[in-house]
Amino acid sequence: QVQLVESGGGLVQPGGSLRLSCAASGDIFRVVAMGWYRQAPGKQRELVAEINIGGSTMYADSVKGRFTISRDNAQNTVYLQMNNLKPEDTDVYYCNGKIYSTMARYFEVWGQGTQVTVSS
Repeated sequence: QVQLVESGGGLVQPGGSLRLSCAASGDIFRVVAMGWYRQAPGKQRELVAEINIGGSTMYADSVKGRFTISRDNAQNTVYLQMNNLKPEDTDVYYCNGKIYSTMARYFEVWGQGTQVTVSS
């Protein structure tokens, strides 16, 4: 079994910054990719950013140039540095992990979600 634990959400003023963290733990052989999604009430969950085992990244157009995703492979942890935050970034942010267990089972795992609110 694999778990993702997120931290770092909160309330910030427009133009401010936040850093989200997500640590994977449990029966992990290899973390193929980790990323962040966000979801507003009544809307579909959307990809914000993802980083794969090789370090390649992808970003939603709306966050390019403002958000940076990074990972610590040794700690199975992913970070999302969010700068120049805008009110439209307000959402619940979910960590996502694509992981192989030691028994070669593939899991796509979600964190519990962390609220990010951008407001003056």
